[in-house]
Amino acid sequence: MMHTLKTRSIISAERARRGLQSRFFPIRSLTPESLGRQLDEFQAGNFRLVAQTWDAIERRDDVLQGVASKRKKAVARLGWEILTNEDTPEAEAHRRALEFFYKNLTATSAADQNQKGGLVLLIEQMMDSVGKKYAVHEIVWQPGSEQSADNSGFLKATFRFVPLWFFKNRTGSLRFLEKDSSFVGVELDENAWLVTVGDGLMESCSVAYLYKNLPLRDWLIYSERNGMPGVKGVTDALPGSAEWEQAREAVEDFGAEFHALMGRGTDIEAIDLTARGELPYPKLVERMDKVIIALWRGADLSTLSASSGVGASVQKSETQLIEHHDARIISETLNTQVDRVVIKYLFGTEHSKASIQLKLAGETEVMQDLRIVRQLWEMGMPLPLRYLYERFRIPPPQEGETLLNHPRQLKIEKEL
Repeated sequence: MMHTLKTRSIISAERARRGLQSRFFPIRSLTPESLGRQLDEFQAGNFRLVAQTWDAIERRDDVLQGVASKRKKAVARLGWEILTNEDTPEAEAHRRALEFFYKNLTATSAADQNQKGGLVLLIEQMMDSVGKKYAVHEIVWQPGSEQSADNSGFLKATFRFVPLWFFKNRTGSLRFLEKDSSFVGVELDENAWLVTVGDGLMESCSVAYLYKNLPLRDWLIYSERNGMPGVKGVTDALPGSAEWEQAREAVEDFGAEFHALMGRGTDIEAIDLTARGELPYPKLVERMDKVIIALWRGADLSTLSASSGVGASVQKSETQLIEHHDARIISETLNTQVDRVVIKYLFGTEHSKASIQLKLAGETEVMQDLRIVRQLWEMGMPLPLRYLYERFRIPPPQEGETLLNHPRQLKIEKEL
């Protein structure tokens, strides 16, 4: 067995507190120039500024918060199972160990310890990599006293989600910053950290957010200046008299922004700043919203929908494709970085004969393959049973085992 698992966190409460207090609020003064510099720094491996910018944008943009949350939760709510790659007692022992582990793990956050959950929360946190490219968890292992049937024991762990601005990538691999001022950082022990790598959509979304926010500001300014009519008052009272002051107060009460009081014979020429035709701001804002939706959820329904009704079908297909891809990335990440460590610790082998897999929703490639196999069988093409058992992960029946027969076969047997 392997006895070198890390059982204590290296992120102290003081480090987490300093990391939160040192945050700044970049989107208040975000410009194309400042965002460009932050994106260049991200490519150079310096995450702090842009990671905090992305975090603020994702939380504050109404469209982005909605589509990002839906994509993360779509995968987190999928069911899961532990699959074996062979029908042996060893594979079954691996399966039981992994099933216990995933049912008993704890997920939390180094920055917000109020977050506590299990595998669902862990997967949702891992999905943060879709936006920020990396999602990092510190693993604190908890070897348990429970014994399995083969006396190999069981294992538990706590996964602490760590904000991306606690890391750098200047050397080609992520390194943990013990201080915000650290230049290189500490190398990550592969048995003590879970690193999920995703698409990094926030690089594009932050640009879309900026070019959505600029016309949105102009639109608000335009609405403030031109949304309310001006009020013009005319009186015969002398300026400065009590009657004049009463008229002035009345005009001010009616006109919140633009108002004027004049004596008879005085004229003011109005300067009309109202735009003729359609304002450009709404289309710019809508365009950027569609970009964000398309990046996170697939094809934009309002763009693709047509009178034929194919738009909704295309969007559903693309959204399902994205969900299936996300589920596989999460499964493979857990297989290579978690399953391997659990099995090696408990059984002393590098070769796990069981693995966690997220259950895909809707029609999957397995269902498509099953339909193809059925069509080939109906055409009379001979199919090797060994391939079918392996493809659909069905163990071959053992001698004397009760079988589920085809209804047609049962009818023939009954007649005989």
